[in-house]
Amino acid sequence: MKKFPFFVFLLIIVAVLVGVLGASWWKTNIKAPSREASIERFVIPKGYSASQIGNRLFEQGFIKNSLAFKFYVQVTGKAEKIQAGEFTLSQNFSLIEVVERLTGGPEELWITIPEGLRREEVVERVIESLELEPGKATVFRKEFLAETDGKEGFLFPDTYLFPGDIVASVVVEKLERTLDNKISEFAGAISSSGYSEKEIITLASIIERETKTDKERPVVAGILFNRLKIGMALQVDATVQYAVANVKCQMSPASPSEAGRVNVKCGDWWPTLTKQDLKIDSPYNSYKFTGLPPAPIANPGVSSIRAVIFPEDSDYLYYIHDSGGNIHYAKTLEEHNENVRRYLGK
Repeated sequence: MKKFPFFVFLLIIVAVLVGVLGASWWKTNIKAPSREASIERFVIPKGYSASQIGNRLFEQGFIKNSLAFKFYVQVTGKAEKIQAGEFTLSQNFSLIEVVERLTGGPEELWITIPEGLRREEVVERVIESLELEPGKATVFRKEFLAETDGKEGFLFPDTYLFPGDIVASVVVEKLERTLDNKISEFAGAISSSGYSEKEIITLASIIERETKTDKERPVVAGILFNRLKIGMALQVDATVQYAVANVKCQMSPASPSEAGRVNVKCGDWWPTLTKQDLKIDSPYNSYKFTGLPPAPIANPGVSSIRAVIFPEDSDYLYYIHDSGGNIHYAKTLEEHNENVRRYLGK
């Protein structure tokens, strides 16, 4: 009978010890970190990895060991089922219970509303993020558009947490309140500017659509103020795009009460303009009428609002973006035409 090699015996002993120690480590670290039964809020930011989530859970006292969390969700394939959002957890939950809560879906979802969208685009972003079924989406859309009538420009673009069953009026209230909070620091500057808050937001909405970088926004704001001072038409494409979409995106009314309703499923809210479009008879046509349009054309962010409140002084009256997105300024029409020829080939 062959003797059992000593090194094989040693390996078995080591493996058993590792297994026992591993099991003990696992059993210890999946236990609840506390007997405290109070329910607390836990937020997972967008883009967080399993490792980052584990670290955040550990830091807030919801698990005993972040490595045990990462190991468990990776091995079980549950890491991919954890969504960003807000959850309610307790420190008396075991690690397994914590993971079950996180994979069950957030109680509140992250909703990102980009700068420069019309309210019809905003509501679609909210509906998509809340993952509303068609029937609920229709009701939410109708209520949102009714609540935001006359509030274009005042629906602040930002990243929000909303519960899946939130009603449109609460969303609208939150967007408006956030704008109020953001511009409260500018209250003095706005009151001394000679322009009303609505006019500031209107011009900021134009800046949002017409510019590409934070650096150029104050310069373009100064240019538009220069045009206003001399009674020159603003001549910005974005206002005409808004006017054209208002017409092209209208629904065919099924009844007189539906006349003028906008088709929220419009394919292009910011169409490429034709020469004929520049003749549209609309108070938003800033080529045809001088002064500001009657209301904002989109919902601007803080950078554009700040640019309007603190514009950069210059002698420029014109600007264009070339095909690469770079901006070029001009003081005279002759210089502007040369920039158009040089950078746009027209």
